[in-house]
Amino acid sequence: MQKTIQIFMKSIKRHLYNPIAIGSVFFAVLIIAFGILWILIPPPPKTIEMATGFPSGLYYQFGERLKTELAQEGVKLDLMTTGGTVDNLALLNEPNSGVDFAMVQGGVADMSKYPKLVSIAGMFYEPVWVWYREAAFKSEGGLRLLSQLKGKRVSIGNEGSGTLVLSNALLQISGLSASDLRAEKLKPDEAIHKLNSGELDAVFIVVATESTILKKFYEIPNIRLMSFDQADAYARNLPYLSKVNVPRGLLSISHDLPRQDIQVIAATATLVAKEDISPAMVSLLLEASYDILKSYSRLQKAGEFPSSTGLDFPLHVDAEIFLKDGPSFLHRHLPFWTAVWVGRFIKIVIPLLVILIPLFTYIPAIKNFFLKLKLAQVYEELKVIEKNALNPDLKEKNYKDLELIERRVGNMKISMLDAKELYDLKGHVTDVRNRLNMLG
Repeated sequence: MQKTIQIFMKSIKRHLYNPIAIGSVFFAVLIIAFGILWILIPPPPKTIEMATGFPSGLYYQFGERLKTELAQEGVKLDLMTTGGTVDNLALLNEPNSGVDFAMVQGGVADMSKYPKLVSIAGMFYEPVWVWYREAAFKSEGGLRLLSQLKGKRVSIGNEGSGTLVLSNALLQISGLSASDLRAEKLKPDEAIHKLNSGELDAVFIVVATESTILKKFYEIPNIRLMSFDQADAYARNLPYLSKVNVPRGLLSISHDLPRQDIQVIAATATLVAKEDISPAMVSLLLEASYDILKSYSRLQKAGEFPSSTGLDFPLHVDAEIFLKDGPSFLHRHLPFWTAVWVGRFIKIVIPLLVILIPLFTYIPAIKNFFLKLKLAQVYEELKVIEKNALNPDLKEKNYKDLELIERRVGNMKISMLDAKELYDLKGHVTDVRNRLNMLG
């Protein structure tokens, strides 16, 4: 066992000063480190899934347009239809659901239940539209306060929808409980049917102005849109809501809806993701959203969205940088996947440089240490020969050992800067031989 160790140590010593061996080991370590970092910094996925809402809703329509934009960059977006915001949050929070992103209505989520979710950006306003039959509120001069809904037949949104959560919050803050009105939890199409047939007095629906579902209300005779006289108060009490002014005829000029300037309160539709989302995917989604949202301009100002305001969840750090400074240099000047691979390479090279640059500063000191160690070993052997020089029984052994030392010293390869140490050693070896000759 000891002999094996000695052979192993001799092999190491033999290759320790071999430039080819040192270079091979260095590049092997470099390749291994690069491979490990390459695995630890995975590329963004080429297929992602997003929870939306009903096929007739704007969440789904927004998803369809986003799907087209992403396809141009080689990323496939699969859309999942759901009941709305509550369902979307549940799917996004479920590790095995396969959902990577979801559209979420502002003010719905309890953040303490979803600690691993982040906001990518607010995308557009979603006003609270309260449609009502004019005849049901004729004696009151129209519906202007939610307290007027007491005792009325009202659709407050279907289970799993953000409309249901938000309408309940508004009714509660208005001093109304479920028993104060005849509330029904209906899907939008069901609510429209019942409002048209006279089975409902009012309908809550929370959607963006561009949503096609609103067009189904236009043909219903004798209906009006509520103007929130207390819009400022609601926005102050519920910070996730904003007051928005809606000019006469904004929804439909031909149907003159609304029939006068009104004010409504609006949540912000937000794109939400899991906290471990790829930064490159964040950049891609936001860049695609800018182009889509240029057409969402009836209520919001040009360039107002994507936005970092009105969000329930913390803003993803890369989304914050993008919204403030725009896309990175690589994503501005390179195709998406080219920028991704170049970015990954940079992220790997920088940590390697952080490790290797300080290491290079120690190489001369390490080299000098091993040289001194090597020379010290020779001097230790010379000391033994000098010690045994007066012993006639060891005369022959001393000469043999000295010949081996001279041969080793003659074969030593050192740098030009270390030549003095080598020639000093050769001089000392000669001194020992001269002493042996004198004593012999």
